[in-house]
Amino acid sequence: MKHWLIVLLLVLPPYAAARAADDHTQWNADIAAFEAADRSNPPPPGAVLFIGSSSIRFWKELAADFPNVRTINRGFGGSEIADSTFFADRIVAPYHPRAIVMYAGDNDIAAGNRPQQVRDDFAAFVRKARAVDPGVPIAFIAIKPSIARKSLLPQIRAANALVRAYAATQKQVTYLDVFTPMLGRDGQPQTRWFIQDGLHMNRAGYELWTSIVRPWVTAHRR
Repeated sequence: MKHWLIVLLLVLPPYAAARAADDHTQWNADIAAFEAADRSNPPPPGAVLFIGSSSIRFWKELAADFPNVRTINRGFGGSEIADSTFFADRIVAPYHPRAIVMYAGDNDIAAGNRPQQVRDDFAAFVRKARAVDPGVPIAFIAIKPSIARKSLLPQIRAANALVRAYAATQKQVTYLDVFTPMLGRDGQPQTRWFIQDGLHMNRAGYELWTSIVRPWVTAHRR
């Protein structure tokens, strides 16, 4: 009996972790709020969809940063790439966006996902989005080098490199490098881009992102 109990204890933790990773229900309220907003204020057709985690959610000046582009912000904080894929039928497909900009992967690495998983999850998102709108242009904003996750820099570098290599093999899939410009001359994260938590960006950080993302968005606004 003790032998089977030990086996059970050894098996349960990874099983529980796998179940937690596949559980997207924590975002149901956020997705329902997006749908309610769509009903009360229908988003513009042919817009550029920004989707992903808190760095998208907190991009409050998004519309002002892209004044000649119709935009939709569907960032939900704490989410991973797979969450956007899971809910794509509800927060991607209905908009038939002209183009999609994703920022995610930050939380994936922090949760222990391997860089290869980040690449594979992004590829799955691309397939899901293009199952509805074949050939829709998609850009991946590189995972940022945040102060709070400095210890994860090697995994972040690896994930970015894999996503970049994947994007290079796909038509109309682009890797937008914000990672390199956010580093200091010493190759380390800089406080200048972040608020006090060292994870979320200040206005200077978003201005830098805008300067990198704008040319791609402008090229796909029509």
